Amino acid sequence: MPLTAILCFATGQGPAQSQTPVPKADTQSWNDIQLAIPLGKKVDFVIQGTLRIGDNLIQPVDGRWGAGWVFKLNKYLSVNPFYFHREAKPPNGRPESEDRLTLGATVRFPVGKFTISERNWFERRWRQPQVDAWRYRNAVLIEHPFKIGKKQFTLGVGDEVFYDWSLHGWVRNRFATGVSHAFNKHFTLYVYGMRQSDGRTRPGDINIIGTQMRFRM
Repeated sequence: MPLTAILCFATGQGPAQSQTPVPKADTQSWNDIQLAIPLGKKVDFVIQGTLRIGDNLIQPVDGRWGAGWVFKLNKYLSVNPFYFHREAKPPNGRPESEDRLTLGATVRFPVGKFTISERNWFERRWRQPQVDAWRYRNAVLIEHPFKIGKKQFTLGVGDEVFYDWSLHGWVRNRFATGVSHAFNKHFTLYVYGMRQSDGRTRPGDINIIGTQMRFRM
């Protein structure tokens, strides 16, 4: 069953549009599962799936899956081409679908006990019913390790901005803070809180509770 049909069924709405407008703000839960398969010392093949629960944590509103590669050019720089497919249905809104190609590079370097990373992504988005578009994303993340007892954790604080060529402007900002813990060399859990501000999209202003489960073979 296509993701769009699942989302429509879960919301209890068919293709017909509700008269209630799509809300400007929402509270959502974003849940990612990522599997990295090493293809060598400097190349990983990555598979990722995402489910987002919205409408104030009541129903699924967004599902996506993707695959790509991470090329570790050296200990500071990595490049990651990626493909995503997305199906969504905002609360009271129309079904949406998207195919996305991403080419990105991440610079990561230590500063004392901190680690700073900067990620730059260029995305080509083929969308329905919206127009196709190019988008640029720049994210900066600062991480610091800490311990609780004998357990090692990492605190992260980051911000990401979006430029959309179809709207000719900086349209979105995401600020997040979270904690990650590597249970072993194969599994890391990242839990975070995020605030998205976006005056062009509905819902655009979103409070997010998120989890990311990262598996490595």
